[in-house]
Amino acid sequence: MAETPLDLFLDAPALTARLVDFPSVSGGEKALADAVEEALRALPHLTVDRYGNNVVARTNLGRAERVILAGHIDTVPIADNVPSRLDENGVLWGCGTSDMKSGVAVQLRIAATVPEPNRDLTFVFYDNEEVAAHLNGLGHVAGAHPDWLAGDFAVLLEPSDGQVEGGCQGTLRVLLRTAGERAHSARSWMGSNAIHTAAPILARLAAYEPRRPVIDGLEYREGLNAVAIEGGVAGNVIPDACTVTVNFRYAPDRSEGEALAHVREVFADCDIAEFVVDDHSGAALPGLSHPAAAAFMAAVGGTAQPKFGWTDVSRFSAVGVPAVNYGPGNPLLAHKRDEHVAVERITHCEERLRAWLTA
Repeated sequence: MAETPLDLFLDAPALTARLVDFPSVSGGEKALADAVEEALRALPHLTVDRYGNNVVARTNLGRAERVILAGHIDTVPIADNVPSRLDENGVLWGCGTSDMKSGVAVQLRIAATVPEPNRDLTFVFYDNEEVAAHLNGLGHVAGAHPDWLAGDFAVLLEPSDGQVEGGCQGTLRVLLRTAGERAHSARSWMGSNAIHTAAPILARLAAYEPRRPVIDGLEYREGLNAVAIEGGVAGNVIPDACTVTVNFRYAPDRSEGEALAHVREVFADCDIAEFVVDDHSGAALPGLSHPAAAAFMAAVGGTAQPKFGWTDVSRFSAVGVPAVNYGPGNPLLAHKRDEHVAVERITHCEERLRAWLTA
C-alpha cells in the first residue's frame, strides 16, 4: 500500500515502482512528500528541511564544491497506469516512470548510499512542476529559502534518456488581439473583420526564419509559432475581435527582455489592438564550461545535447547555479498513457552519478 514507508535501500528500479505506487498528481503530493521526508530524516549524515510539500536534504562535509540533485515528485493525472508493472523485458510501466519518478528514485538512492561524497550534496524534492509556473515548488523554495539552493552546479533528473541535455530554451506566450466592427455578413461593408486583420500576423509567422545558435558547442533551434486562434461570433456576423496566441521558444543566449523585444519587433507593423504577455519562463545557459560540469560529463559519458523544451534548470540559472538535465526517463514517453522506463536506464543513471560523486 502507498502508506508503507519508503525503503531507500531497495534497488533503484524497485524504489521507482514504490514511488509510482504513491499517487502524487500535482496538488496531491503531501503523502509522498511525507514519506520522502521521513525516509531522509532517518539518515544521520543528512540535515533535512521542509517547506510546504518540498523537501531539501544536505550533507555538510566541508567539501570544496556543492552539487544539487533536484527532481519534482508530482505527475500528470493518472490514466489507468497505476499501480506500476514490471514486464518480462525489464521495462517498468506506470504513471511517472519516465517523468520523473525514476529520476527521483536515483536521487533517493544516492542520498541513502553515498554518505561521504567527494562533493557536498543538496537533494531537492519539489511539488507542482507539471502545472502553472506560479505553483512550482522549486520556485517557492527559491523565493522563501534561497540559501537552501546555494551550490556550484546542479543536475535536474528530468527525463533525458540517459544523455546530458544542457540548459534549456525559454518559452514566451503572447496574445495578439485584433479589433474590428460587427456587422451582418450580408452587409459586410458596414463592418470591419477582425479575423481578416489578423492575416498579416499569420503571414509574418509563416515567413519567419528561426535562429539556430550554437552555445557551448550545442545547437539550439528557436521557434515562433501560432498555437491557437480565436474569433467569430456567429455564422452571419462579421467578427469584431480575434486573438492569435503565439509561442516563442528561444535559445539561452537571449534574456527574457530580449526575447520579448524580439517578438514585439516581429509584429511591429501589424495592426494589433492589444499585445498581452500570457506566460513567460526564461532560458538557462548550458553551463558546460564549469569545471564541475566537465567532470560530470567525463563521468557519465556520451555527448551533450541541447534541451529544446523548458525545465527548472532555468530556476537554477536565475539564482546563479549552472545546471544540466540528466535522467533515466525518455522525454518522448512523458505524460503518455503507456509511459514506461527501461530498468537498465535507471541502474545506469545511478551508477554514473555514483561514479562521479565517489571517484
